[in-house]
Amino acid sequence: MTITRRALLGAVAVGVSASSFSAYAEDVWPSRMVRLISPYGPGGSNDISLRLLAEEFSRSLRQQFIVENKPGAGTRIANDMVAHAPGDGYTILYVAAPYATAEALFGKLTYERGDLQPIAIAVIAPLFLIISADAPFKTLPDLIAYGKSKPDGLTFASPGAGSQPHLAGELLFRDAGVKGLNIPFRGDAASYTELLAGRVDATLTALPTALPYIQSGKFTVLGVASAERSALYPQAPTLREQGFPNVVAAGWYGFMVPSTTPRAVVDKLQAEVLRALAEPAIKDKLTAQGLEVRAGTAAEFGQFIDAETQKWARLIREAGLKGE
Repeated sequence: MTITRRALLGAVAVGVSASSFSAYAEDVWPSRMVRLISPYGPGGSNDISLRLLAEEFSRSLRQQFIVENKPGAGTRIANDMVAHAPGDGYTILYVAAPYATAEALFGKLTYERGDLQPIAIAVIAPLFLIISADAPFKTLPDLIAYGKSKPDGLTFASPGAGSQPHLAGELLFRDAGVKGLNIPFRGDAASYTELLAGRVDATLTALPTALPYIQSGKFTVLGVASAERSALYPQAPTLREQGFPNVVAAGWYGFMVPSTTPRAVVDKLQAEVLRALAEPAIKDKLTAQGLEVRAGTAAEFGQFIDAETQKWARLIREAGLKGE
């Protein structure tokens, strides 16, 4: 087949045009509505914080950012959806902590870790160790001693098998040398009912939902599973301070996109997330939701996810845990 000079020049022109259009599309991102995918249902801290940030992104970038809730399967439904979405910057995952434990708990997934790339870590939700004020133990050493005195050990309420509260409890059981049983419930309300009734010994939970019970004297805070004391409730000592240096766990949220997303879009989105999280008004509103801003770059978020994945995979393997 003979290729004429005119056809060759036309093909080159088309190639240059397509390349220029692609570069232009990256430069002007976002030029249309952006979908932010939440792996949980409406109303929780993941959803509320994402809607707050979506509003700020819309204002700053002058384009609509909408939140879509895709709950289920321990966040794997949302993870899978974004992993297989076009890499154009218009479908973004507000990823949560179970992302780092899914493979260890459930085995082979419908997506690969390499299908998604980090943009920025946004916030953490510290976990506080809570007991009923009427419990027969009043301190963490008392709780551990109580567990060791019982043939079946301690009972901990959690929002589900493999959740951060569950895994933090397993860390505490292991490091304290006490038997323990995780009892999953649907949400904090059910956990609190059982705790107040004395049918479970303790729970690890985020602060906002527990705070009314703490303030009314129904719950006692024994500590926080953070590396440092939380500004949300600084009177609570860390579990590390109380002799358990490895018991560090928290809920966390950040942004990820398909791995095929252009670098220019990734960089622009990262800059926007970090800018929004530095706004004092945004920080104050997130704090009111029991969240601490932990803004970090894509590289820092990637390192954090790797560390979390390795840490929890080891515990899950050693404890023989399986997802449900």
